[in-house]
Amino acid sequence: MFTGIVEIIGTVANVNTLDTSESGGKGWTITIKDASEILDDCHLGDSIAINGTCLTVTEFDKDTFKVGVSPETLKKTNLGELQVGAKVNLERAMGSGIRFGGHFVQGHVDDTVSIISIVPEGNSLWFKLQVDNNELMKYIIPKGYIALDGTSLTVCEVNYTEKWFTFMMVAYTQGHVIMPSKNPGDRVNIEVDMLGKYVERIVSAKFEENSLTTSPQLESMIERIVQSKLNEMKQ
Repeated sequence: MFTGIVEIIGTVANVNTLDTSESGGKGWTITIKDASEILDDCHLGDSIAINGTCLTVTEFDKDTFKVGVSPETLKKTNLGELQVGAKVNLERAMGSGIRFGGHFVQGHVDDTVSIISIVPEGNSLWFKLQVDNNELMKYIIPKGYIALDGTSLTVCEVNYTEKWFTFMMVAYTQGHVIMPSKNPGDRVNIEVDMLGKYVERIVSAKFEENSLTTSPQLESMIERIVQSKLNEMKQ
C-alpha cells in the first residue's frame, strides 16, 4: 500500500529485456540509481513503486535497486517505454506510524492515459488528459483522488462525453515529481481511487441479491434516477 506522495526521483540505470542473472530470473528487469535516500532500510522482497507501479526489489546496494517486471505490467503501464537515463517517481510501501498525506494507492496501475495539453497559470500547471479506457471514466469524479505515475492528485474538471479530465499542479509538487518534464502525447500510468471500485462492487452485489424480489416499478424508478444523475454529470 502507498500514499501517492512521491519520496524521491530516481534515474533508470539499466533496462534488461532478458536478465539471465540469478536476481533477473530470465525476465524483464529495470535497475534504478540515485535511490540511496530510500534504501537505508531496504530488504530483498520489499515493495517500491516506480511511476506508481508496485514492484518487488530483487537486488540492491547503497544507491541502486533492481526489480522484475511481468508481461502483464508491461501491458498495463508505461514502464516498457523507459530508457536509460529516464527519471522516475519512487515511493516505498507505506510504513506504520507515519502521516498519511495522500490517499490509498495500491500500486496496481489500471491503464495509461495520454497528455492532451499542459498550460501554465501563474506558478501552477494545468494538465488535461485523454482516457481511452471507457471503463475507467466512471471512477473519475470532480474533486476526487487520482494517482498519475504514482502521484496523488485531485481531479478538477471531467468531461464524460469526450473522455478527458484535468488537474492542477502547484509549484512545490512540480519540483518533486516527473510530470512537468512530460510533453503532450506522452503516456502516464493511472490508478483510479480503489474506494470507488469497492463501493461499486458492494452496490452491484446488493442489486444482484435483491433482483428476484425487486418490483418492475422500483427497477424503473431506479433506472430513471441513475440516468438523471448521469445526464447531470455530463453537463
